[in-house]
Amino acid sequence: MSEPKAVLLRELHHGKLLVLPNAWDEASAELVVHMGFPVVATSSAAVAGALGHEDGERAPWREMFAAVARIARAVPVPVTVDAEAGYGLEPDQLVAELLAAGAVGCNLEDTDHRAGGLVPAAAQADRLAAIRAAAGESLVLNARIDTFLPPSGFSGAERTDEAIRRGRLYREAGADCVYPIGISTAADLGKVVAGVPGPVNGNTGAELDLATLAALGVARVSFGPRFYRVGMAAMRGGLEELRRAAGMEVPGARATGR
Repeated sequence: MSEPKAVLLRELHHGKLLVLPNAWDEASAELVVHMGFPVVATSSAAVAGALGHEDGERAPWREMFAAVARIARAVPVPVTVDAEAGYGLEPDQLVAELLAAGAVGCNLEDTDHRAGGLVPAAAQADRLAAIRAAAGESLVLNARIDTFLPPSGFSGAERTDEAIRRGRLYREAGADCVYPIGISTAADLGKVVAGVPGPVNGNTGAELDLATLAALGVARVSFGPRFYRVGMAAMRGGLEELRRAAGMEVPGARATGR
């Protein structure tokens, strides 16, 4: 029997656009819920940054999952986790750790953080199938497709074609949703939505506001570390104002003798 929160999260992919402003700790997650959003999604870059690490699986996975567990305990809504590429964990262990942390969904990307580039599509599909077999219906799997990111090696129209090919494979393997990250145009995203059966995750951008995403048929939209970075930028601006008011020198500046 599926966890009720997993059932709810899966159902939310088949209604109006599911908006997921990503959180990184208990306070940000509680604010997301307080503002009426029905799901808390984490951002690996934001969580890693708050823990003092860089993104890209450079943070110890136990620290990342401990942060997830604190978030899941703090909020009453479903929590879906940016699990990067799975930290090299075997499918059974990855599923067990996610469920133990209280997550009912996860992103899994097809970037190979160790070898560089992308994991071969068939191998990634096999991994997703193994994770689905281990999780049953207890996790909502969002399969991230990284063909639009520069390290993928794809360019031009081949990025879209490969995203569609991978999206179909990942859906056949059991992914509930696919996430072609890095798409900046409505034309490219529309092709992926039309070419891949089932829910697609998008991002906002210059051409892609929420209304456009909804019109394209996108099922969910997430924001990655955007809110975390906005918060840090606001703090930096405040500190710069405070420094000026206090008559402090610019950090790192050397006295000129004048």
